Amino acid sequence: MSEENTTREFWVQEPGRGEIRTGRLGAVGADEVVVRTIYSGISRGTEALVFRGEVPASRFESMRAPFQSGDFPAPVKYGYISVGVVESAGDDVVDFVGQMVFCLYPHQDRYVVPASAVTALPEGVPPGRAVLAANMETAVNAVWDAQVSVGDRVLVIGAGVVGLLIAWLISRIPSTDVIIIDVNEARVGVAERLGLHFATEPPSGMDADVVLHASGSPDGLSTALSAAGPEGRIVEVSWFGDRPVTLPLGESFHDRRLTIRSSQVGRIPPERAPRWDYARRMVVALELLESAAVDALISDESAFDDLPDVMERLARSGGDTLCHRIRYD
Repeated sequence: MSEENTTREFWVQEPGRGEIRTGRLGAVGADEVVVRTIYSGISRGTEALVFRGEVPASRFESMRAPFQSGDFPAPVKYGYISVGVVESAGDDVVDFVGQMVFCLYPHQDRYVVPASAVTALPEGVPPGRAVLAANMETAVNAVWDAQVSVGDRVLVIGAGVVGLLIAWLISRIPSTDVIIIDVNEARVGVAERLGLHFATEPPSGMDADVVLHASGSPDGLSTALSAAGPEGRIVEVSWFGDRPVTLPLGESFHDRRLTIRSSQVGRIPPERAPRWDYARRMVVALELLESAAVDALISDESAFDDLPDVMERLARSGGDTLCHRIRYD
């Protein structure tokens, strides 16, 4: 196998252990492109669950990433945050050569995909920032599901990347009063850089119009129930994998007629689905990254060779890590 046809790919070999394998670059079709990766990003919540082998058997099919190889629990090549440059292309898509693009592809140094699977980066979005695109797409979908309106009082629980992006987007809706809370006081600095009001617990008697939960902790969802006002809407953005969740659905849950709705980036809200598709949503997500303020969310960077150790550490305990960017030298 010639060196120009080889690839280096990150695989979860077994729950809790990853390694970098050598693979083969496939033939390039007339409508396909070859992407050389510059950066990839780790989606901490989902990828940690995959790395630990915590995807429920009932969700094996629905949880597949667009270009996943292998099957859950392992061996599996999983991921969906890749930024690179198109180095060559088939005869029908030669105009793509030289473009900086985003693709929902696993951690791999070079790959072949249909040209329709890549989205060109806007001129104002550097490749290093574009690793936030998948998280921004999730945040956009969550805001759609939440149906936040002008003047709403909104609580966002969980100051991870997705929670911070959700709060940042909502704060740009006129006259909204948005607070983001997290038990980790170290997140206050990042929140302030995004212009957000941060707290470690909801204000007493907040009676929020909308609460979005993105902490990944069942305790956070319980907090959401206590903070929502009468007829309030709670949008669950976290995904718990195979972990059971116990909720206090007594107390004021029924009196307040609260609504809990899940948000999942794989489903465009039904009221938008007739007009929107994933490609249009991704274009919007990338355009929103033209703001340099979101650079505050990229907290760590490592070389691709270090990814097996990085994933093991993040799957055990992410600490203060927000977006961990992987560099391909």
